[in-house]
Amino acid sequence: MKNYLLTLMFDGRSFHGWQVQKNAVTVQQCVQDGVQRILGVRENIIGCSRTDSGVHANMFCCNIRTEKNINLTSFRRSLNAVLPDSIAVTDITEVPYEFHARYNCKRKEYEYLLFNADYMNPFYVGRALYYPYSLDEKLINDNSKDFIGTHDFSAFCASGSSVEDKVRSVFSASFEKNGELASFKICADGFLYNMVRIIVGTLLDINSGKLPSGSVPEIINSLDRSRAGFTADGCGLYLNKVIY
Repeated sequence: MKNYLLTLMFDGRSFHGWQVQKNAVTVQQCVQDGVQRILGVRENIIGCSRTDSGVHANMFCCNIRTEKNINLTSFRRSLNAVLPDSIAVTDITEVPYEFHARYNCKRKEYEYLLFNADYMNPFYVGRALYYPYSLDEKLINDNSKDFIGTHDFSAFCASGSSVEDKVRSVFSASFEKNGELASFKICADGFLYNMVRIIVGTLLDINSGKLPSGSVPEIINSLDRSRAGFTADGCGLYLNKVIY
């Protein structure tokens, strides 16, 4: 039995997230379909994370255990030939049988993109949040730093999450604006359901004055979702890096 690590990138606009669902097209389903076409068997694909509907990935890792012997180069080419154009396999490597794409992950980095102008660039529709208002780069970046550290992020978790332990360690968080495109990046040992999108919404509410600057520590300590900002749309969110 062999174990292979696949590195993907995908445009999430066509999919209802990663995980297989009934009556909805997902990335995991498409990868399973592609592997089955090539290997002749339907293998289980283990993903490093669950992404929401419309969320993208610059780097997404998954592993597949199979009894088939695979030529890595030809398998990657064959898989890319049968996958939708919105999914690409960038790398395949053999890993130890015990390797698990999710449980062996040490850190993940997410990036959130905003298009900041008085018009929406059509090439960023569905790939960035349209934000036509003024952005204070220093204000947002300064408040971003308050997320760094080990905290209970209950206030930044969507209701309905079944996760009991909401403590996560954030290693870095930063915001920068480059012309009409703005980017927020955050790296942590794990993320809660909608955590990054709520953090972005909170920072934008601070930017607009709906929440006071410096209020992030108080919101974190409250453990109260209603104290944080809105949930930013999934269109601007990218799983950017997976670190093992």
